[in-house]
Amino acid sequence: MEKLVACVQKKPDAVCRLICFPWAGSGTSQLAQWGRLFNDSIEVFCIRLPGRETRVEEPFAKDMTSVVNEITSVLLKELKEKPFAFFGHSFGTYMSFAVALHLKEKYGLEPVHLFMSAAHAPNSAAYLAVKSIVLPDGHSDLLAIMEILGGNFELPHDENLWRDMALTFKEDARLFQTCSFEKTEINIPFSCDITYFCGSDDKIYDAKGWRELTSGDTSFYELPGDHLYLLKPSNESFLIKHMTRSIENGL
Repeated sequence: MEKLVACVQKKPDAVCRLICFPWAGSGTSQLAQWGRLFNDSIEVFCIRLPGRETRVEEPFAKDMTSVVNEITSVLLKELKEKPFAFFGHSFGTYMSFAVALHLKEKYGLEPVHLFMSAAHAPNSAAYLAVKSIVLPDGHSDLLAIMEILGGNFELPHDENLWRDMALTFKEDARLFQTCSFEKTEINIPFSCDITYFCGSDDKIYDAKGWRELTSGDTSFYELPGDHLYLLKPSNESFLIKHMTRSIENGL
C-alpha cells in the first residue's frame, strides 16, 4: 500500500477518499499535498507508479492493464470500505478512467464523483489520434510529444531534471498508448457526476464526450493558466473547495 500510495495526512474518520492520479512525467509530490488542504472529511491518496520516487528501482509498468490491476488489487479493501472519488490530470485522467471502468465492470464499484482535467474525452476522435502517434527515440522529438500529450507548460531548465522527466514522460506516453477504451461494452458506464477542468491557456481538448459517459450531471470549468493551471494557488484553492462541495453533495 505505501509503495503504491502517497498519503501525507491519514484521516481515519474521513467519510470519503479522493484518489489522485498525476500527469505524465511526474510523481506524487504535488497532488499528495492536497491531503493537508482538504478538511477532515476527505482523505487524499495519490497514486505512485513504478519507475519513480520510492519505486525508482522498479521497472516502468509494461501496460495500462498491469497498472489498473495493481491499483485495484492494492486498494480494493479501501474502496469497498467507504465512498471514494477520483481526480485525474492529463495522463492521470486516462489512468483514473481505466481504473474506474475496471472497478465498475468487475466489482460493481463506482466513484461518488469523477474529476477529470486537461484531457480529451476517451470516446473522442482527438483521443484516438493522440493514441496512434509514433513515439520518437531521440530527446529532440520528445518536446513535440510532450506538447501533444502534455499540453502547454514550461519545461524545467535543469538538464538532469529535464533528462529524468523526459525518460519518465516517454514511459508514461508509451503506457498511455496501451489504454483501450473502445472495447467497453457499457454504452453509458457511469451514473456518478463528472466535472471537467482545464486551463484557459492550454491547448484545446475535445471534452464534450464526457457527457456521454455518465447518466449523471456533467460540468465544465475553465481556470486561468496553462496545462499545469492546477498548481497556481488561486486555482488550487478553487479546486479544493469545489471538489469538497461536490463530494459532500454526492454522499
